[in-house]
Amino acid sequence: MMNLKVPIYHFFIPVLLALMMFGSNFLNTNIFSFGNNAFAVWFILLVLCFACGWYIDRTLNWNFGGKVIFATIVAATFISLIVVVTFREYFFGNQLLVENLIMYTLRNITLGAISFFGLAVAEILMLEKNNAVLSEKVNLFETVLHDANKEAELKMKEAELNAEKIVNDAEIEAKEVLMKKERIQKELKDFIRIEKELIRKYENL
Repeated sequence: MMNLKVPIYHFFIPVLLALMMFGSNFLNTNIFSFGNNAFAVWFILLVLCFACGWYIDRTLNWNFGGKVIFATIVAATFISLIVVVTFREYFFGNQLLVENLIMYTLRNITLGAISFFGLAVAEILMLEKNNAVLSEKVNLFETVLHDANKEAELKMKEAELNAEKIVNDAEIEAKEVLMKKERIQKELKDFIRIEKELIRKYENL
């Protein structure tokens, strides 16, 4: 569904790639005879195909971009073979037809493979970047989690100390109440004893 929303201008690069693949058929012919500079021309062509694959990954993503490049290779190869067979006298004269068809097919496949390589390199670099960002997020999460654990431990220790203080205060208060009770009981006993003695003295009078 998302592929249908891709802007049309993003397909200009695949079209350019197809034109370069088709144009490679004319290298070392009477139209484009570069002589000793043929290697430099092929190198530039390979770099451009690599750049096209890179751009396609950035704009059409890995899955859809790969399908587009594959379709471009098939289409360019098919058109190239039709042109080469139609004008075979111009392209290879009296040479063997099958061998030359294989050669021109391999040209297109090679350029397409380089664009696939650019697509893969761009995707790998993007995945590594995303992985680095994800690693940073994981490290940040682990740091936050570690700090949260420390804070939780501190709060637990504080709660334990508060609980111990409450228990100690309760024990002290209980002891004070018990001592007060014993003191009151003792005073009450002394008071009763004194009252009994007073009553006894009063009766003896």
